[in-house]
Amino acid sequence: MDTSNIQLAAVDNNDRYYQPQANEVSVFEYAYQHHLPVLIKGPTGCGKTRFIEHMAQKLNKPLYTVACHDDLTAADLVGRHLIGPEGTYWQDGPLTRAVREGGICYLDEIVEARKDTTVVLHPLADDRRILPLERTGELLAAHPDFMLVVSYNPGYQNLLKGMKPSTKQRFVALRFDYPEKDVEQQILINEAKVEAHLAFTLVELAQALRRLEQNDLDEVVSTRLLIYAAKMMSSGMNAIEVCRSCLAEPLTDDPDTIEALMAVARIYFDE
Repeated sequence: MDTSNIQLAAVDNNDRYYQPQANEVSVFEYAYQHHLPVLIKGPTGCGKTRFIEHMAQKLNKPLYTVACHDDLTAADLVGRHLIGPEGTYWQDGPLTRAVREGGICYLDEIVEARKDTTVVLHPLADDRRILPLERTGELLAAHPDFMLVVSYNPGYQNLLKGMKPSTKQRFVALRFDYPEKDVEQQILINEAKVEAHLAFTLVELAQALRRLEQNDLDEVVSTRLLIYAAKMMSSGMNAIEVCRSCLAEPLTDDPDTIEALMAVARIYFDE
């Protein structure tokens, strides 16, 4: 498997806007100071990845982000031998690079990864802080600045996909949720560069739609989708069309449910 699409080393010189919801920034900083791994749990689009990007910039550390999935192997994380013009050579995976260089390795939706893949994290997520590279025979001690961060959406957990309690207890945990109304409005104003009244209306609509969670919806409107909607509305697209494209269609394939969501949207935005 080509790892080029999962290996993202980045220190962005332009600060990513992040609006704290509680004490997550200070908890993360204390965990970093004490070389502790962090687990972030929360629904889709609530700002987990943005938070990690913000903290990497705040700490001035390279960030390696891996989107976990069923086909992710331990070699995708750790590295593998490749064949080049001069013969066989070893190429570090994103986890190994972060361990060597002292970066932050962020494994998004960790529960989607195979169990035999996540086993390699155990010696890094306790006081040993080591990464055994079986294929090279190297026992790699983590750089003092290395940090392991994982995330998942508790709403997706089931008996087949979930973190073992023994694994969870290796991490300092932070719970994220969608922001309070005033915080979410400020996020829209800063992210989408929209006026306050539009941000207010979109957040009020989102609150109403989120109350319909039990109406055959696996997910509710995320802050991410609100940002998309705010950007499109601010550029002149019809508000009702935006609500359909950004706030209804992404949530369900059922036509009746879509129309129920749109009926709520029409209360807040005229045709």
